[in-house]
Amino acid sequence: MAIDNPPSSSSTRPAAVPAAGADAGLRGQAAVTPADADAASRPALSRRRQLETWRRASKVLPGGTNSNFRAWGEQTVYVDRGKGGRIWDADGNEFVDLRMGYGPVILGHADPRVDDAVNERMRRGVSFSLTSEDEVRVAELIAEMTFCEMARMTVSGTEATMHAIRVARGFTRRDKIVKFEGQYHGVHDYALISVLPNDVSALGDRDNPVRLAWGRGIPQAITQTVIPAPYNDLATLRRVFEREGDDIAAVLIEPVLGNAQGILPGEGFLQGVRDITREFGALLIFDEVKTGFRFAPGGAAEYFGVTPDLATYAKAMGNGYPAAAFGGRRDVMSVLPDHVSHGGTYAGNRVAAAAAVATLTILRETDALETIRRTGERMQQGLGEVISRRGLPHVFTGHPAMFGVMFAERMPNDYRGWAQTDHELYDAVAAGMIRRGAMPEPDSREPWFVCEAHAADDSVDRVVATFAAALDEALEARAG
Repeated sequence: MAIDNPPSSSSTRPAAVPAAGADAGLRGQAAVTPADADAASRPALSRRRQLETWRRASKVLPGGTNSNFRAWGEQTVYVDRGKGGRIWDADGNEFVDLRMGYGPVILGHADPRVDDAVNERMRRGVSFSLTSEDEVRVAELIAEMTFCEMARMTVSGTEATMHAIRVARGFTRRDKIVKFEGQYHGVHDYALISVLPNDVSALGDRDNPVRLAWGRGIPQAITQTVIPAPYNDLATLRRVFEREGDDIAAVLIEPVLGNAQGILPGEGFLQGVRDITREFGALLIFDEVKTGFRFAPGGAAEYFGVTPDLATYAKAMGNGYPAAAFGGRRDVMSVLPDHVSHGGTYAGNRVAAAAAVATLTILRETDALETIRRTGERMQQGLGEVISRRGLPHVFTGHPAMFGVMFAERMPNDYRGWAQTDHELYDAVAAGMIRRGAMPEPDSREPWFVCEAHAADDSVDRVVATFAAALDEALEARAG
């Protein structure tokens, strides 16, 4: 079964982007009062150049972009530059960036520590399809920081999960993969099953979910090799293994449900998944494309204290440069190079390798992750006070470095639970924030990402102020 709804990032549009850049700077404190939310009275932001660009781009780029996730119709944002925790669009409008490229930019845009290292290396040449010492150092850093004994680089998180699945199948000589509803593992065919339907009834019965292909073009035969299961539900997972365990090569899991604002695993859930895979001779793959080197130096595996057999990394490992990797146990990774195919002209290219060496070294040797955690906590404190003053139920999901805010009485456990939250209110607030100069993803499924540079200026205060103004606007519109 296939579903044609667009991806999370484009399933809602930022309503009439732009009307202001809130710089109501409450320096040094996170909380604001309603009076601080004067952003609503600011003049509208210009969209002239971006609208012209969108019309031009739509003639040669489907949707006017190079990714479905960025296609917001006439409100598509065309970026000019970024620095630290801020970005500027082609019309010169400034935003506090809470998307950070969907998470890669962990230190800040145009960080000179990383850019200078890349610039020095790239002047020696970029692509040779030969191996550089930087690539070796990347693998050493991954081994030093994580559970992995061996690793290989790729260019994107999509490639990393694709190759990890193949390695797992090659090692176990089994074909089927278990993945969890609502989890996003990239855009290869094996990953696009039961990802992000707007109508969760399309997922089918909870005890026997539908293999829901995300869009056309995915062969039905491929869907039969992927078994979806609800997140945070060990009983259902065990029934899956009791029914098909002899054919299951691996469980592929985001340790947190990244595309439902980072819903955390319940007590004992990850260890339970670990135990079940061991019992049935399957591998456990942590998709740490979002959580890797962000939750902790060793990623979610370190943070939650559960060790998988394989893991995938990307995003934060290169501070925005296209660097990714997969790695794991030595015996599992040793199916390469003789028994399992892996390659890529650009895998480990000098730009990516240099960026990864610089970024991972900074994350390993400085207090950047602690700074990010504290900044996220300040932001959550301010947002929580704003929401509480308005008498609204809410919960924060995820980790302070990658979190979401849900309008709900209690924390949901899975993607189906996300659907029960007041995500329409959230989407309206996100759109209002964008109009005021702070840019979260305009869809309640994507978490906010915090970078080290957000601590260096009044970004937290501006975010809280724009949130307050946008929330008041959304509540007024709902009441009217």
